[in-house]
Parts: sequence; C-alpha cells; structure tokens
Amino acid sequence: MPEISSFYGIIITMLFDDHNPPHFHVKYGEYRAVINIKDGTIKGTFPRRALNLVFEWLDLRREELLDNWHRIESRQTLLKIEPLP
Repeated sequence: MPEISSFYGIIITMLFDDHNPPHFHVKYGEYRAVINIKDGTIKGTFPRRALNLVFEWLDLRREELLDNWHRIESRQTLLKIEPLP
C-alpha cells in the first residue's frame, strides 16, 4: 500500500488495483478509514480531531489526489503529496 503523505501521525495511502469511486486510505494508530476524494464520505472509524485534519488536507490537495487516482488507473507511479502545513 504506497504511502503518499503523512502528517501528525496520520498516514495516507492509495492502493493499486483499487475500485471506484476515487478514494484514499488513512491510518492513525489503530484507526483505519477510507475517504472518498470527491465528496469526503468516510467508511471506517477515525477520531474526530484527526479526521478534521484529514479533511483540511483533502480540501488543499484534492486535485493532486485525483491526479494520483488517474495514475493508478494508468498503472503509473504514484506521486508524493505535501503534508498538511
């Protein structure tokens, strides 16, 4: 599971051969969730404070995330994405 970013103990990954809709995976300690890039819906359990940081990052990096999703679809190497400032 390629790591594309990390900040404040939160690890962001994307999977090759993953299913639509475009999404990314987040880890924070024992918590795991999947977040839809386009609408921010979440599947899984995640602490509210950490989730707020992830949503802030998503708002800043949505285009880069979608670019990585297209890279997955065309079997290209994923690019690292800057962490939350």
